[in-house]
Amino acid sequence: MREPSTDKEWELISTNQFRARDRKYEVAVLPLAAIEPHNLHLPYGQDFLHTTYVARRSCEAAWQRGAEVLCLPGIPYGVDCNLMDYPLTIHVSQATLDAMIKDVVVSLRKHGIRKILLLNGHGGNDFAPLVRQMQSDTDIHIFLCNWWTVGRDKYDTIFDRPDDHAGTFETSVAMALYPELVEYDVAGDGKTRDFKFEALRQGWVKTSRDFAKLNDHCGCGDPRGASAEKGEKYLELVCERITDFLVELSQTPIDGFFPMAEDFSE
Repeated sequence: MREPSTDKEWELISTNQFRARDRKYEVAVLPLAAIEPHNLHLPYGQDFLHTTYVARRSCEAAWQRGAEVLCLPGIPYGVDCNLMDYPLTIHVSQATLDAMIKDVVVSLRKHGIRKILLLNGHGGNDFAPLVRQMQSDTDIHIFLCNWWTVGRDKYDTIFDRPDDHAGTFETSVAMALYPELVEYDVAGDGKTRDFKFEALRQGWVKTSRDFAKLNDHCGCGDPRGASAEKGEKYLELVCERITDFLVELSQTPIDGFFPMAEDFSE
Protein backbone atom coordinates (compact mmCIF):
# COMPACT_ATOMS: atom_id res chain seq x y z
CA MET A 1 0.00 0.00 0.00
CA ARG A 2 1.35 3.42 -0.92
CA GLU A 3 1.62 5.91 1.91
CA PRO A 4 -0.61 8.94 1.30
CA SER A 5 1.12 12.01 -0.10
CA THR A 6 0.02 15.29 1.37
CA ASP A 7 1.24 18.88 1.57
CA LYS A 8 -0.53 19.21 4.91
CA GLU A 9 2.57 17.84 6.65
CA TRP A 10 4.45 20.62 8.41
CA GLU A 11 7.95 19.40 7.54
CA LEU A 12 7.12 19.74 3.81
CA ILE A 13 5.75 23.28 3.93
CA SER A 14 7.94 26.33 3.28
CA THR A 15 7.38 29.74 4.86
CA ASN A 16 6.44 31.09 1.43
CA GLN A 17 3.80 28.38 0.97
CA PHE A 18 2.45 29.00 4.45
CA ARG A 19 2.05 32.73 3.78
CA ALA A 20 0.41 32.11 0.42
CA ARG A 21 -2.39 29.95 1.82
CA ASP A 22 -5.89 31.35 1.97
CA ARG A 23 -6.86 28.87 4.67
CA LYS A 24 -5.55 28.96 8.22
CA TYR A 25 -4.94 25.92 10.36
CA GLU A 26 -7.53 25.15 13.03
CA VAL A 27 -6.35 21.72 14.17
CA ALA A 28 -2.93 20.11 14.55
CA VAL A 29 -2.43 16.34 14.78
CA LEU A 30 0.65 15.06 16.62
CA PRO A 31 1.48 11.34 16.12
CA LEU A 32 3.07 9.66 19.17
CA ALA A 33 4.64 6.22 19.21
CA ALA A 34 7.52 4.06 20.48
CA ILE A 35 10.59 2.21 19.23
CA GLU A 36 10.48 -1.32 20.62
CA PRO A 37 10.54 -5.00 19.59
CA HIS A 38 7.32 -6.53 18.27
CA ASN A 39 7.67 -10.30 18.48
CA LEU A 40 10.39 -11.59 16.13
CA HIS A 41 8.77 -10.72 12.82
CA LEU A 42 7.76 -7.05 12.96
CA PRO A 43 10.01 -3.96 12.79
CA TYR A 44 11.08 -1.97 15.85
CA GLY A 45 9.40 1.06 14.31
CA GLN A 46 5.99 -0.64 14.07
CA ASP A 47 4.19 1.86 16.31
CA PHE A 48 5.81 4.88 14.65
CA LEU A 49 5.15 3.62 11.13
CA HIS A 50 1.48 2.78 11.50
CA THR A 51 0.64 5.82 13.65
CA THR A 52 2.27 8.19 11.17
CA TYR A 53 0.34 6.53 8.36
CA VAL A 54 -3.01 6.85 10.14
CA ALA A 55 -2.29 10.51 10.95
CA ARG A 56 -1.33 11.44 7.39
CA ARG A 57 -4.13 9.50 5.74
CA SER A 58 -6.75 10.98 8.07
CA CYS A 59 -5.42 14.53 7.77
CA GLU A 60 -5.31 14.32 3.98
CA ALA A 61 -8.89 13.04 3.81
CA ALA A 62 -10.06 15.70 6.27
CA TRP A 63 -8.32 18.46 4.30
CA GLN A 64 -10.03 17.32 1.11
CA ARG A 65 -13.35 17.73 2.93
CA GLY A 66 -12.54 21.30 3.94
CA ALA A 67 -11.00 20.76 7.36
CA GLU A 68 -8.19 23.16 8.26
CA VAL A 69 -5.95 20.48 9.72
CA LEU A 70 -2.19 20.07 9.86
CA CYS A 71 -0.22 16.86 10.40
CA LEU A 72 2.88 17.42 12.54
CA PRO A 73 6.03 15.30 12.37
CA GLY A 74 5.60 12.48 14.86
CA ILE A 75 7.57 11.81 18.04
CA PRO A 76 8.96 8.29 17.59
CA TYR A 77 10.04 7.48 21.16
CA GLY A 78 7.79 6.42 24.00
CA VAL A 79 7.60 4.95 27.49
CA ASP A 80 9.29 1.53 27.27
CA CYS A 81 10.95 0.96 30.64
CA ASN A 82 9.31 -2.48 30.92
CA LEU A 83 10.84 -3.69 27.64
CA MET A 84 14.42 -2.63 28.29
CA ASP A 85 15.66 -6.22 28.61
CA TYR A 86 15.14 -6.53 24.85
CA PRO A 87 18.04 -5.13 22.78
CA LEU A 88 17.67 -1.73 21.08
CA THR A 89 14.50 -0.74 22.91
CA ILE A 90 14.47 3.06 23.27
CA HIS A 91 12.84 4.39 26.45
CA VAL A 92 11.98 7.95 27.44
CA SER A 93 10.21 8.71 30.68
CA GLN A 94 6.61 9.89 30.71
CA ALA A 95 7.79 13.15 32.30
CA THR A 96 10.23 13.76 29.43
CA LEU A 97 7.58 12.97 26.85
CA ASP A 98 5.03 15.20 28.58
CA ALA A 99 7.52 18.08 28.70
CA MET A 100 8.22 17.81 24.98
CA ILE A 101 4.52 17.67 24.09
CA LYS A 102 3.79 20.64 26.34
CA ASP A 103 6.44 22.69 24.53
CA VAL A 104 5.04 21.68 21.13
CA VAL A 105 1.49 22.57 22.18
CA VAL A 106 2.53 25.95 23.61
CA SER A 107 4.37 26.69 20.35
CA LEU A 108 1.23 25.90 18.38
CA ARG A 109 -0.79 28.25 20.61
CA LYS A 110 1.66 31.04 19.77
CA HIS A 111 0.74 30.50 16.11
CA GLY A 112 -3.00 30.53 16.76
CA ILE A 113 -3.71 26.78 16.83
CA ARG A 114 -5.77 25.90 19.91
CA LYS A 115 -7.17 22.49 18.92
CA ILE A 116 -4.68 19.64 19.18
CA LEU A 117 -5.20 15.92 18.62
CA LEU A 118 -2.61 13.64 20.21
CA LEU A 119 -2.75 10.51 18.05
CA ASN A 120 -1.14 7.84 20.19
CA GLY A 121 0.07 4.51 18.83
CA HIS A 122 1.71 2.96 21.90
CA GLY A 123 -0.04 1.46 24.90
CA GLY A 124 2.78 2.35 27.30
CA ASN A 125 2.22 6.07 26.84
CA ASP A 126 -0.22 7.73 29.24
CA PHE A 127 -1.18 11.29 28.34
CA ALA A 128 -4.46 11.65 30.24
CA PRO A 129 -2.94 13.57 33.20
CA LEU A 130 -1.12 15.94 30.82
CA VAL A 131 -4.29 16.67 28.86
CA ARG A 132 -6.24 17.32 32.05
CA GLN A 133 -3.60 19.66 33.47
CA MET A 134 -2.98 21.66 30.29
CA GLN A 135 -6.68 22.22 29.67
CA SER A 136 -6.95 23.47 33.24
CA ASP A 137 -3.93 25.78 32.93
CA THR A 138 -4.37 27.12 29.38
CA ASP A 139 -7.00 27.97 26.77
CA ILE A 140 -5.74 25.13 24.54
CA HIS A 141 -8.03 22.19 23.84
CA ILE A 142 -6.19 18.88 23.65
CA PHE A 143 -7.82 15.65 22.53
CA LEU A 144 -6.33 12.18 22.95
CA CYS A 145 -6.91 9.25 20.62
CA ASN A 146 -5.35 5.81 20.98
CA TRP A 147 -5.87 5.01 17.32
CA TRP A 148 -5.87 1.20 17.61
CA THR A 149 -9.00 1.38 19.81
CA VAL A 150 -11.06 3.48 17.39
CA GLY A 151 -12.62 0.46 15.69
CA ARG A 152 -12.83 -1.77 18.75
CA ASP A 153 -16.60 -2.21 18.38
CA LYS A 154 -15.99 -3.83 14.96
CA TYR A 155 -12.81 -5.71 15.89
CA ASP A 156 -14.45 -9.13 16.08
CA THR A 157 -15.97 -8.74 12.62
CA ILE A 158 -12.46 -8.46 11.14
CA PHE A 159 -10.14 -10.47 13.40
CA ASP A 160 -10.72 -13.87 14.97
CA ARG A 161 -8.06 -13.56 17.70
CA PRO A 162 -7.44 -10.90 20.36
CA ASP A 163 -4.21 -8.92 20.10
CA ASP A 164 -2.20 -7.36 22.87
CA HIS A 165 1.21 -6.81 21.28
CA ALA A 166 2.38 -7.96 17.83
CA GLY A 167 -0.46 -10.44 17.30
CA THR A 168 -3.02 -10.78 14.51
CA PHE A 169 -4.07 -7.13 14.43
CA GLU A 170 -0.63 -5.53 14.38
CA THR A 171 0.70 -8.13 11.95
CA SER A 172 -2.23 -7.49 9.60
CA VAL A 173 -1.65 -3.74 9.70
CA ALA A 174 2.04 -4.28 8.95
CA MET A 175 1.18 -6.58 6.03
CA ALA A 176 -1.09 -3.88 4.62
CA LEU A 177 1.37 -1.01 5.00
CA TYR A 178 4.89 -2.42 4.65
CA PRO A 179 4.81 -6.15 3.78
CA GLU A 180 8.48 -6.09 2.84
CA LEU A 181 9.34 -5.55 6.54
CA VAL A 182 7.29 -8.49 7.85
CA GLU A 183 9.18 -11.76 8.50
CA TYR A 184 6.07 -13.82 9.10
CA ASP A 185 7.77 -17.22 9.02
CA VAL A 186 9.86 -16.48 12.15
CA ALA A 187 7.01 -15.15 14.33
CA GLY A 188 6.67 -16.49 17.85
CA ASP A 189 3.31 -17.83 18.99
CA GLY A 190 2.69 -14.99 21.45
CA LYS A 191 1.91 -17.27 24.38
CA THR A 192 2.58 -15.56 27.73
CA ARG A 193 2.79 -16.41 31.39
CA ASP A 194 -0.23 -15.25 33.40
CA PHE A 195 -0.23 -13.43 36.74
CA LYS A 196 -0.08 -15.46 39.96
CA PHE A 197 -2.92 -13.48 41.52
CA GLU A 198 -6.63 -13.77 40.71
CA ALA A 199 -7.20 -10.04 41.25
CA LEU A 200 -4.65 -9.25 38.54
CA ARG A 201 -6.07 -11.87 36.20
CA GLN A 202 -9.58 -10.41 36.63
CA GLY A 203 -8.26 -6.88 36.11
CA TRP A 204 -9.55 -5.09 39.20
CA VAL A 205 -5.96 -4.78 40.42
CA LYS A 206 -3.40 -3.45 37.93
CA THR A 207 0.37 -3.54 37.72
CA SER A 208 3.05 -3.06 35.08
CA ARG A 209 4.19 -6.08 33.09
CA ASP A 210 7.88 -6.83 32.65
CA PHE A 211 7.79 -8.12 29.08
CA ALA A 212 10.92 -10.24 29.57
CA LYS A 213 8.98 -12.33 32.11
CA LEU A 214 6.10 -12.98 29.70
CA ASN A 215 8.09 -14.98 27.13
CA ASP A 216 11.34 -14.82 25.13
CA HIS A 217 10.06 -13.03 22.01
CA CYS A 218 8.16 -9.93 23.18
CA GLY A 219 4.90 -10.96 21.61
CA CYS A 220 1.52 -11.04 23.39
CA GLY A 221 -0.99 -12.36 20.90
CA ASP A 222 -1.07 -15.03 18.23
CA PRO A 223 -0.16 -13.61 14.79
CA ARG A 224 -1.63 -16.57 12.90
CA GLY A 225 -4.45 -15.65 10.56
CA ALA A 226 -3.10 -12.17 9.87
CA SER A 227 -3.53 -10.75 6.38
CA ALA A 228 -3.10 -7.51 4.48
CA GLU A 229 -6.82 -7.52 3.67
CA LYS A 230 -7.75 -7.56 7.36
CA GLY A 231 -5.25 -4.82 8.10
CA GLU A 232 -6.57 -2.53 5.37
CA LYS A 233 -10.17 -3.15 6.42
CA TYR A 234 -9.41 -2.03 9.97
CA LEU A 235 -7.30 0.92 8.79
CA GLU A 236 -10.10 2.08 6.51
CA LEU A 237 -12.59 1.99 9.39
CA VAL A 238 -10.27 3.79 11.78
CA CYS A 239 -9.15 6.48 9.34
CA GLU A 240 -12.72 7.19 8.29
CA ARG A 241 -13.78 7.75 11.90
CA ILE A 242 -10.74 9.90 12.73
CA THR A 243 -11.30 11.91 9.56
CA ASP A 244 -14.92 12.58 10.54
CA PHE A 245 -13.77 13.82 13.95
CA LEU A 246 -11.11 16.10 12.45
CA VAL A 247 -13.64 17.66 10.08
CA GLU A 248 -16.11 18.27 12.89
CA LEU A 249 -13.39 19.60 15.21
CA SER A 250 -12.04 21.97 12.58
CA GLN A 251 -15.45 23.38 11.71
CA THR A 252 -16.69 23.86 15.31
CA PRO A 253 -15.90 27.30 16.76
CA ILE A 254 -14.47 27.59 20.25
CA ASP A 255 -17.08 29.16 22.50
CA GLY A 256 -17.70 29.33 26.23
CA PHE A 257 -18.93 25.75 26.39
CA PHE A 258 -16.45 24.14 23.97
CA PRO A 259 -16.07 21.19 23.67
CA MET A 260 -19.31 20.60 25.55
CA ALA A 261 -22.75 21.07 23.97
CA GLU A 262 -24.69 24.16 25.01
CA ASP A 263 -27.83 22.18 25.86
CA PHE A 264 -28.13 19.57 28.56
CA SER A 265 -28.62 16.03 27.34
CA GLU A 266 -31.99 14.43 27.99
